[in-house]
Amino acid sequence: MPSYRAPVKDTLFVLDAIVDLQGHAGLPGFAAATPDTVAAILEEAAKFCEEVLAPLNLSGDIEGCTRHDDGSVTTPAGFKAAYAQFVEAGWGTLMADAEYGGQGLPYVIGMVMQEFLSSANMAFSMYPGLNDGAQAAIEAVGSAEQKHKYLPKMVTGHWTGTMNLTEPHCGTDLGLIRTRAEPQADGTHKLTGTKIFISAGEHDLNDNIIHLVLAKTTGAPDNVKGISLFIVPKFIVNDDGSLGARNAVKCGSIEHKMGIHGNATCVMNYDGATGYLVGEEHKGLRAMFIMMNAARLGVGIQGLAQGELAYQNAVAYAKDRIQGRALTGAADPAAKADPIIVHADVRRMLMNGRAFNEGARALALWGALQVDLSHKAATPQARQQADDLISLLTPVIKGYFTDKGYEIATESQQVYGGHGYIREWGMEQFVRDARIAQIYEGTNGIQAMDLVGRKLGQNGGRGTQAWLALLNGAIADSKRDERLGFITAPLEKAVGDLQASTMWLLQNGMANPDNAGAGATAYLHMMGIVALGHMWLLMAKASFAALDAGSDDADFHNAKLITARYYAARNFADVAALRAKLEAGAETMMALPVAAF
Repeated sequence: MPSYRAPVKDTLFVLDAIVDLQGHAGLPGFAAATPDTVAAILEEAAKFCEEVLAPLNLSGDIEGCTRHDDGSVTTPAGFKAAYAQFVEAGWGTLMADAEYGGQGLPYVIGMVMQEFLSSANMAFSMYPGLNDGAQAAIEAVGSAEQKHKYLPKMVTGHWTGTMNLTEPHCGTDLGLIRTRAEPQADGTHKLTGTKIFISAGEHDLNDNIIHLVLAKTTGAPDNVKGISLFIVPKFIVNDDGSLGARNAVKCGSIEHKMGIHGNATCVMNYDGATGYLVGEEHKGLRAMFIMMNAARLGVGIQGLAQGELAYQNAVAYAKDRIQGRALTGAADPAAKADPIIVHADVRRMLMNGRAFNEGARALALWGALQVDLSHKAATPQARQQADDLISLLTPVIKGYFTDKGYEIATESQQVYGGHGYIREWGMEQFVRDARIAQIYEGTNGIQAMDLVGRKLGQNGGRGTQAWLALLNGAIADSKRDERLGFITAPLEKAVGDLQASTMWLLQNGMANPDNAGAGATAYLHMMGIVALGHMWLLMAKASFAALDAGSDDADFHNAKLITARYYAARNFADVAALRAKLEAGAETMMALPVAAF
């Protein structure tokens, strides 16, 4: 039976050493995030995720969701009771605005909770998880009336929100959507159309579902400039906040998926459903990107979360499974064989997982801090820089984290040998669940193209320049400590390769756009390796400082330094190889005639 333990200790280290929560105590929301408060939140979150959600992960995967003849959906056994506990404890209120019933804590604390939830039970976590993006869109572009009508119940979790974008004939190219919104005399619209792949589109967990739906109004341009956004509640909300009639929106079917079986991924049919315009007509794309950016960071966390979950179980199995002898001599001469953790190739897979998970956690929470600072930093310049940085790194966090999370899940499955292929051990579920994160909220190829085609040069390359300046500044500062040479030297070379590849893309991508397309994924992975390397440099520096100060937890910091050395020795070399692939250009990739495939 698989298990999960929330990485509370490592998370607290990152919040202190990398995020520096207390250093931002003067900003709105941060004053309440005292060390004692944060530690208490993390401990309680860990208890809920470990004791309530994790035991439902395997059973929820096996049972799945059930659609009934009336279009209603029942979630797996235990999910409804667990969700009631989630709402009662107020977990959905952590980072929401106090005006709507939230606790107003930093976004970075919410991201910690997202990791814990996603590791414990990814399918369950998606019910409240998508709610955050829907809230963000309503808060950003909704009217005052809409905010006060919908957000308080969404914040507490009594209602949940969804994102309805994709249609059977179009995914990324939203200009092709066919869902129509006909204006009515009372100012509402009647929506008709079909949306697919709608996570948590129908369920039995709470009282109402607030669908945010992209559609085109009558006479709108038949492209992305004609898209508008609408609130379409499952039950109409009366002016006094009570629930009225059932709206004309129904789950037509549940998708038969590879993984995340415990989440109801629905085909949603709108048959003249009442909808309310959010923001300006034909300006739905802006609101969509608010939802998508929030969702993409959350999906990146899912990649980390599945990597962490799979790694933890692989470590436990490797310590327990007896097979063969260590190549350097019997580790336990009294036993018939040694545990497989003594074997170097098993260690390779485990260390890959550990190095990625700890580095990704640091980058995810550092990135979440940038979200906070983009709204709350003391100066306009600081807010702008934080926004530039997280805009640049969002496709990296989504794309690189989910590619690597899936890789770590499969390597962890490999540690089990044949048992990893058997359902009751849980590992094959982690692999299946991790796979979707590379696909939804914009496939990783789309993330790479967004990075290369939009983010690198956005605002004259301001975000790219700011990030590279941070990297080079950290390297220069760390050169003062010779003990950090094991990571500063290869990181500096990797940054040089990344900068050279950036120039190559700018020059050759303009000459032939296929060069940008051919090298985009390699470039995204280069940035991912370097970005995690930056975090490992900061963590190594912090651990050396802690040991120098006589830390009473030397084992933790020594393990952190050993893992940092592993990351530096085993990952930076890939940057040069990726640069070579990128600079090979598109010629050989595009040369084969279509008919020859």
